[in-house]
Amino acid sequence: MTTETERAGESEDVLLAFYGDDFTGSTDALEGLADNGVKAVLFVEPPTAEELSAFDDLDAIGVAGASRSMTPEEMKTELRPIFESFAAFAPPIVHYKVCSTFDSAPDIGSIGRAIDIGQSVFESPFVPVSQGTEVPLGRYVVFSNLFAVEDGDTYRIDRHPTMADHPVTPMREGDLRVHLTEQTDRSIGRVSVRELATDEAAGRALSTVSSENEIVVFDALETDHLETIGRLLWRRASGMAAPLFTVGSSGLEHHSLVAAWEEAGLIDRSRRLYEKRDAVDRIAVVSGSASPTTAKQIEWANDHGFETIRLDTERLIDPDAAESARSDAVSQACETLADGGSVILYSANGPDDPTIDATRERFERLQDEETFETDVGLETRLGRQQGTILRELIETMALERVCVAGGDTSSHAIPALDVRALEAIAPVGPGAPLCRLYSSNSTFDGLEVALKGGQIGTRHEASDYFGAVRDGGVDKT
Repeated sequence: MTTETERAGESEDVLLAFYGDDFTGSTDALEGLADNGVKAVLFVEPPTAEELSAFDDLDAIGVAGASRSMTPEEMKTELRPIFESFAAFAPPIVHYKVCSTFDSAPDIGSIGRAIDIGQSVFESPFVPVSQGTEVPLGRYVVFSNLFAVEDGDTYRIDRHPTMADHPVTPMREGDLRVHLTEQTDRSIGRVSVRELATDEAAGRALSTVSSENEIVVFDALETDHLETIGRLLWRRASGMAAPLFTVGSSGLEHHSLVAAWEEAGLIDRSRRLYEKRDAVDRIAVVSGSASPTTAKQIEWANDHGFETIRLDTERLIDPDAAESARSDAVSQACETLADGGSVILYSANGPDDPTIDATRERFERLQDEETFETDVGLETRLGRQQGTILRELIETMALERVCVAGGDTSSHAIPALDVRALEAIAPVGPGAPLCRLYSSNSTFDGLEVALKGGQIGTRHEASDYFGAVRDGGVDKT
């Protein structure tokens, strides 16, 4: 058995350890690091010393999780051992990476509960919450209120066309302090945009606010603010004996921390760790996303030679019908793939798709049956079925590259591929890179996979994300 000392010894130069609350968010953080010359690998469980030894000169390590869709009790079971393993690595900073839209609720994916669990392990003097990421996602925090861009327009998060009525974690409050108050009893302060003009002003504000509060929410309207935050946090972390526990979006990886590390001479941001790959003839996409962005991408793909197949979700969640529904979907997809075409198997076409309510109603009826397994939720059940479909397609058709759309879907589907670790290898869309999969199963080892959150696209005007995955990504600009 690997001891904590052995683990720490293998990672003494690691600058950062992060946990992503879903798979797509985890690869977003991974991309932010790779894009800035920081060598990082994303694991599905805390790595052992032997596993770390397979990778040379790692600057950061991550663990991809699924806490965004967990109850508070499930989060405790999931997070505490992972945080304890991070403490053994002794990185200066531990980052609990959350979705850039702060998806959470008191009963599902509670960020407040994650803070409570993290503090029980790390006992940071305060917990910074940094949610902004101007580039590439368009997320801004002003006087603690979170704003997000969609289709070129900027919305306060409680008026956002997707997040205001998210089917699992609707965002009813824009002020992150108020939102967190429903999830933790810890005191919450802020460093506002007015105090981020200079490092000196921000430092004074942070000293005052952190002396009076256990959680500090940082504003961020532009990249300069994020870099100021990064310098503040790195200086605090560098002077601490234990890791500084932080919470927030991938802005910490894309901008804040990398700027501080470069200034300290710890990394070379010009180092090229990933770039566009060669195109492949065909890919398979499994989509569980109901976002308008994904719906447009499915429409684009259908207009550009992809075969689109609607999954029979009511049958997939029914134990008595699931195997038959999977078989039908796989058979239809294999016909297209055998002819050299690409295929998208999707569960919903936008947030207003009537299939969503019909499937939920079917799930509720099934819960009344004595033989129905009630401890597995709808999203988990459906995601696992989609993962099984993807696995069968890869095994049958020897696919080299695949894609999963939807954050929760990715978290539940990707484990079907016996994944042990992921490494970002090519840019595709902001926060959703093409990755290389490491697996002990030779069928999946070396597979290229892109994990796309519902609202993620490419930097192009066209809704061409799935086409970009097939083409090996996009050129960095």
